[in-house]
Amino acid sequence: MKLLLHMCCGPCSCYPVKKLREEGIEPTGYFFNPNIHPYQEWKHRLDTAKEFAEKVGMEIRTDEEYGLRRFLKKALPAESIPNGRCTMCYTWRLEQTAKYAKENGYDAFSSTLFYSIYQQHALMKETCEHFARVYGVDFYYEDFRPGWQEGIDLSLALGLYRQPYCGCIFSEQERYDKKWQKAIRKANRAKKRARLAQQAAAGNGEVTR
Repeated sequence: MKLLLHMCCGPCSCYPVKKLREEGIEPTGYFFNPNIHPYQEWKHRLDTAKEFAEKVGMEIRTDEEYGLRRFLKKALPAESIPNGRCTMCYTWRLEQTAKYAKENGYDAFSSTLFYSIYQQHALMKETCEHFARVYGVDFYYEDFRPGWQEGIDLSLALGLYRQPYCGCIFSEQERYDKKWQKAIRKANRAKKRARLAQQAAAGNGEVTR
């Protein structure tokens, strides 16, 4: 099978590539991540993806256009929709992977995003299945999450740069802005109290009927 493997980064590629090779599949890496910001972080991850590919002897294709402005044009409107930004981000990257795979003669495509325990697995799977149908190329599905710790160990052994946040400028704020974190926790507590109050009211209603 000629498989195009979207790479969100070098460290997250370690276990999927190892697992695929054990299954007799030799993937070609594909770095397309216009969601990563700022520029120096994007460049660091691009270089680390290349470094990983060189160290493990894997072919790699890279999109080397920094995508801040394109990302913001898509992300800012999506912020008004629940989970809109992440949905947009998955859609953009996974559609481009499917399209590139079809246009360049690959049998199937997949992504190292399916390795991360922090990503929205079901949403990504549904998105890949959709674009597999749209572009007429197979989606190779495998849940790489069981190899989470092994992948971490492999990345450390290879001396790869390990990023401290997901990628976009929004996730960078979510990682480091203490005031933002406090506000989110407060909002979540308020939502929880409202939900519990609704449940209690519904329970009281059932008793009185």
